Amino acid sequence: MTNRSPMELAKEQIRLAFEQAEKEVADLHQRTKEGIETARLNGKQIGQPRGATYETKKAKAAKRIILKHNKDFGGSLTDIETIRQAGISRKSFYKYKRELRRLFQ
Repeated sequence: MTNRSPMELAKEQIRLAFEQAEKEVADLHQRTKEGIETARLNGKQIGQPRGATYETKKAKAAKRIILKHNKDFGGSLTDIETIRQAGISRKSFYKYKRELRRLFQ
């Protein structure tokens, strides 16, 4: 018989369970990595193709408002007024404005 207390035994069991869980996660990561590499070698597309973009309805609507109303595109509203009109953030506004300039200039 051992002289170990139930608390020590419980701690040991928890440690072993934790180590087993860590090993399972590491194995899963390795299998995933191998699966992706195998798919890539077989010519499969992994992730979104380069250059592909996704545009939301809100972005399309905001770009229409920018084109129609912003002073830089022949409208009468300043940048701040256009941001309020479109209901978007400043960061999104300037991003869309940059994209529109590339398209129309």
